[in-house]
Amino acid sequence: MANMFQIAPGAPQARENLDGNGLVELSDLKEILLHRRRLVVGTAAVLTLLALIYSLLTAPLYSATAEILIDPRDLQVVTNDLYPNSVAADGGITQVESQVSVVQSTGVLTRAVQATDLTKDPEFNRQGLLSRLLGGGSASSEETALVRTIDAVRKRLSVKRADKVLVISVTMTSTSPTKAARLANAVAQAYLDDQAMARSQTAENTSGALTARLEELRGQVQSAANAVEEYRRQNNLTMASGRLVSEQEMTDLNNQLTTARGRTAALKSQVDQIRAQRLTGLQSGATSEAIQSAVITQLRNQEAVLEERATSLRAQLGPSHPQMITIQSQLANIQQLITRELDRIAASVNTEYQRALANEQDLATKVASLEGELNSKSQASVRLSELQRDLDSVRTVYEAFLTRAQETREQVTINNANARIITEALTPQKKSWPPVPMLLAGAVFGGLGLGAGLALIAELLAPTLLSPSQAQSALKAPVVGVIPGDRAKKSWLDRLPFARRAKVAEDDEDEPMISPRLDGAIGLALRRILEAGHSTAGKASAASLIVTSCEKDTSERLRIVSLLGVHATSRGERVLVIDANMDQKAGGDRGLLDVLAGECSFTDAMHFQFGQNIAYMRRGRSRKVLREAQGREHAVAMLAQAHRMFDLVVIDGGILSENLRTAPLVASVDHVILVAEKNQTSLRDVADIRQAAELMGQRLSGILLVDRSMRA
Repeated sequence: MANMFQIAPGAPQARENLDGNGLVELSDLKEILLHRRRLVVGTAAVLTLLALIYSLLTAPLYSATAEILIDPRDLQVVTNDLYPNSVAADGGITQVESQVSVVQSTGVLTRAVQATDLTKDPEFNRQGLLSRLLGGGSASSEETALVRTIDAVRKRLSVKRADKVLVISVTMTSTSPTKAARLANAVAQAYLDDQAMARSQTAENTSGALTARLEELRGQVQSAANAVEEYRRQNNLTMASGRLVSEQEMTDLNNQLTTARGRTAALKSQVDQIRAQRLTGLQSGATSEAIQSAVITQLRNQEAVLEERATSLRAQLGPSHPQMITIQSQLANIQQLITRELDRIAASVNTEYQRALANEQDLATKVASLEGELNSKSQASVRLSELQRDLDSVRTVYEAFLTRAQETREQVTINNANARIITEALTPQKKSWPPVPMLLAGAVFGGLGLGAGLALIAELLAPTLLSPSQAQSALKAPVVGVIPGDRAKKSWLDRLPFARRAKVAEDDEDEPMISPRLDGAIGLALRRILEAGHSTAGKASAASLIVTSCEKDTSERLRIVSLLGVHATSRGERVLVIDANMDQKAGGDRGLLDVLAGECSFTDAMHFQFGQNIAYMRRGRSRKVLREAQGREHAVAMLAQAHRMFDLVVIDGGILSENLRTAPLVASVDHVILVAEKNQTSLRDVADIRQAAELMGQRLSGILLVDRSMRA
């Protein structure tokens, strides 16, 4: 029967609420986690336990770090170094980043492994049983062991460059703290040695290449020099101080000819001047030669003295005096001497002019002769110049290669590495793995996250009622109240007969089930149900309601039925409680089934065992199969009579989707109330209850939500 009211795909009333508004909303996340807190906490506990076991069983590891400073400018040992001294635009960061890969290279690690004899260490050279059985010869085994050790070292090695610095950190991890420090220092030193050897090898290779080139260049220089000398000998081109002798002679003769022409011109000017003075009747004593002559100067002085005496005597003695005559004779003699001296000077100048003119003509003849000889050798000189330039260029290249070869040969033995160890690895005092606090914290938070995820998945696979808003949205019915739940898995009242439950609750005022808070919640819920009925009917009258639930909420449903009866009677109302859970075995007394079958009157089926304000009607004993129309007719008549006798009729409808024989009652009562437990009742089950009620002719009037987290 339970499957009778399951909703088939494509049915008119599909479960749109379960796929839409009935699904989990963000506001319900807290309710999901609280409801499935055992799963969340259990997952976190399991992961924490696994992390703790791993921390206890895992062998501890220790990490040691050595730091290497790399200067991108390079160390300049000689003037013309092999490596440039310029720094890249990024400050050398790219160069240092490339050195991180060099530190982890196979060459550096091989050097470090060989330096520490690490191939004999079982921690880094652990060989499996199969590998030992299938091992080859000794050479192959040694090579395999080296490769295996390098791979193990690379897994334990961490090389990083800190941000904005040129320092490389070399971190090595091992089970022994001393070994970790030793290996970190070994790798750092192996890197420095590798860099020094690489630079030395580069210098050696460069020097070898230059030296090999020198022999060829030396031969080229020798060939060029021989070609120059042979050509010079064949063409009789004598060289002196890098120039042809004939060219030097030509230059000297040209210089002499220029000087001779200048002197000839000067002497000719003097001769022309002297001749001009004589033609005009002027004395030639005005020439520069006469003025510079010492003889002329002395004679001029004597002449001046005599003229002074003559002037004095002429005034004293007169012109006819004998002394005057003597002085006049002396003056005439001196003038003759001056004239003869001037003539001699003029003749000397003319002679010197003639001699200079002859010298000039001789030099001009020699220059003309030498020019003809040079013209005949001009083509040979051009070719000789070309050969000489070739010789000079080859000699320059040879000298440059010879100098560079000597410099690079010296750099082979010089260590110009630009890196150094600034911090040597020290023996670590604390283990780096496993980090127990971090693992435990990660396990706790990871477990909580995983548990939360599993809780959400579980809720998605089996959705439950999480909140009043979700219940109201999913079932399209109002939540008339939230009732504190029974914290026990099964109430002790469930073990009593139905008729005894309300009696115990009525007599025992100290029972937590009917505490003031619980009684207030039941009263508020009942008032909402009845007020909804009054607003619908338009006037106050007796009300009948049927209480249903899912199978998991049976105990809570029975408790709610009892609480509704107890609360109504406490207000002085007359209450009828009917047990309509007909899928259970019929009792021995007459009851509901007998009334619906027409085999018993309404008053005969009631029992007033505990007072006049509350009456009970059991399920009954009739096994007669009733037609639905007949059952509804008797149900309507029974409820009409019950409304005249009682203020409230509370019917325990059981599970409507399984209790099909209650259909006449469901169609006839005023209200259908669903009892569901928060975070426990499945949305799929309540959907079946809702559809069952609708198929029986009645919609859900309200929901009583039970919350076990609330204190009664």
